[in-house]
Amino acid sequence: MKNILTVILIILIVTVQKSTACTSAIITGKATHDGRPLMWKHRDTGTENNRIIYAQGAKFSYIGLTNSNDIKNEEIWAGTNSAGFCIMNTASYNLKDVDDKTESKDREGIIMRMALEYCATISDFEHFLDTVKKPLGIESNFGVIDANGGAAYYEANNFTYTKYDANDPEIAPNNYIIRTNYSCSGREDAGMGYIRYENAKYLFENRQSEKFTPEWIFSSASRSYYHSLLSCDLQTAMPEYAIDQDYIPRRSSAAAIIFQGVKPNEAAERTTMWTALGFPPCSVAVPLWVKGGDKLPEIMLKADNNNNSPLCNKVVALKHKVFHIERGNGEKYMNFSLLYNEKGTGIIQKIKPYEKEIFEETHKKINEWNTSSWNAENIHAYYKYLNEKIIKIYKDLFDL
Repeated sequence: MKNILTVILIILIVTVQKSTACTSAIITGKATHDGRPLMWKHRDTGTENNRIIYAQGAKFSYIGLTNSNDIKNEEIWAGTNSAGFCIMNTASYNLKDVDDKTESKDREGIIMRMALEYCATISDFEHFLDTVKKPLGIESNFGVIDANGGAAYYEANNFTYTKYDANDPEIAPNNYIIRTNYSCSGREDAGMGYIRYENAKYLFENRQSEKFTPEWIFSSASRSYYHSLLSCDLQTAMPEYAIDQDYIPRRSSAAAIIFQGVKPNEAAERTTMWTALGFPPCSVAVPLWVKGGDKLPEIMLKADNNNNSPLCNKVVALKHKVFHIERGNGEKYMNFSLLYNEKGTGIIQKIKPYEKEIFEETHKKINEWNTSSWNAENIHAYYKYLNEKIIKIYKDLFDL
C-alpha cells in the first residue's frame, strides 16, 4: 500500500522536464578493470536524433556527438580529440547567481567544441575557462579526462567555476564522481536529477563486479530501470506498462557515451569513444577513434538523404514502439515488456549478446594492435566490419 501511495504522489507532482538533462560519471583508472579511466555521459535532450562527426580543429582534430539538425556542426555534446582530451557535460540548474541577468545561454555545446579544438589536458581546459571572454552563456557540470590521467568535473556558470578532482581521495574516496542536473557548489536543494543521482549511486555502490568496465556501465546503468525513491527495479518486477519518471533511461534519452582513456605511457590516440546513438535501451555500443579520421562507420554519420544517422533512425523507430501511446498523457507511459520480459524476447535482451560480441572483438583488437598496426587502415577495415554487422543485427532482429 505504501508503494502504491508513493507512485500516486509522484504522478501528482510530476513537473515539466527540462529540455536538456543527463546522468554522468568519471571513474579513475584505480577503479577500472584495465587501469584505463572511464567517463560516462547518458544524454537526455529534446532532440532525439543525433550523429557523430569528425572535424579538424584549429589545433587538434576530434570526433564528437552533435544534434542531427545542427547542419554546421557548431555544437558538440561529448567528444574526444587527437591529444586524448575528452569532454562531456550535464546541464545544471542551480549554478547561476541569483542576480545574474545574462541573456546569453545554452552555449555549452559551443564551449565543448572550442575546448576540443584547443585543449590537450585538464590544465588547458582550466586556462580556457579562465581566459575565454565572459559571460560564457553556460550553467553546466563539465566532465573532463586527459591522456595524462587527469580527471575532473568543473561546475561552471557564466563567470566562475569550481573544480572537483576525481584523483583527490577526499573528493572521490571510491575513485569516481557522479553528476546529474544539479551542482554541489550551487544553490542547495535547487536544480534537478536528485533521484537519478541516487539511482546511479546505488548501482555503482552495489555492483557485483569489483572493477568498472564500459560493458557494465552500458548494461547496468544506461539500461537500468532501478528507481531509488520507490526501491524497485522494473527488470525484476517485469510489468507490461510502467510510468516513465526519474529512471536513468527516459523517453528523452538520446545517446550514451563512454570514453575509455589510456594508461600511463600509452598513446593518446588509443582513447576510445564508445557510442550508443539514440535511446540507449534500444541501441548498441560502437567503438570510435580519432585515429580513423573522417572515415567513421556509415551508420553513425548523416545519411545522404537527411542529416540523421541510419543507426539512430533504427533505434528511434524502436523507441517509438515502446512509447507508442500518443493521446492525452500517453507519452509518460512505456510498454516495458517490449524492452524486457520473462520470455527473454525484449529489445534489451535481444541486443545484449550481440553487443557482448562487439566488446569482446574490440578489446581483442585493442590488445592485438601494436604501434605499427594501430593505424587508420586497420581501423577503417574494422569499422566496415562493424557497420555490416550492426546493419545485419537490426535487420535480423527487428526487420529495420
